[in-house]
Amino acid sequence: MQPDTHAARWAGDGPSGDPQALRKALGSFATGVTVVTTVAPDGSPVGLTASSFNSVSMDPPLILWSLSNRSPSLAAFTEGSHFAVNVLTDEQVDLCHRFGRPVADKFAGLTVTPGAGGAPLLPGAAAQFECALEAVYPGGDHQILLGRVLRFRWSERTPLLFCRGKLGAAVPSEPALAG
Repeated sequence: MQPDTHAARWAGDGPSGDPQALRKALGSFATGVTVVTTVAPDGSPVGLTASSFNSVSMDPPLILWSLSNRSPSLAAFTEGSHFAVNVLTDEQVDLCHRFGRPVADKFAGLTVTPGAGGAPLLPGAAAQFECALEAVYPGGDHQILLGRVLRFRWSERTPLLFCRGKLGAAVPSEPALAG
């Protein structure tokens, strides 16, 4: 019998003892990559890369995402009225990096369209959700932002994924587990 080279690694009874092990375990869950945008009180565009996006409800249409309490953009998102979630494609890795790093003007050279409340919509996204901020909830070292979807659009472009610290493409296939 061959040894299981994919055996699970157990890190103990709880996550508090080894935060790096918890991060690795959580990294096994593949997520889409988004750039969430809003407008600051001074009218300037604000945006950041986030993979913590999730659907919540169809009726009413609600989504959520979370933002670190240490983020310099926190006030713009939690005190603003609207935001947009731009789901990136596998051809938008440069935007993922641009909005994921501290850059003076993340929007330099981009042609954006104002969405609901003025939140910037990035060109070429796989999907976009224009949202009104519904609520903000504390969640440990993050804030959880709940948005009511006002408008949305999508395309057949291939979404960008993040898993185990790496970016990749979501490649749809026939259901392998059907049967």
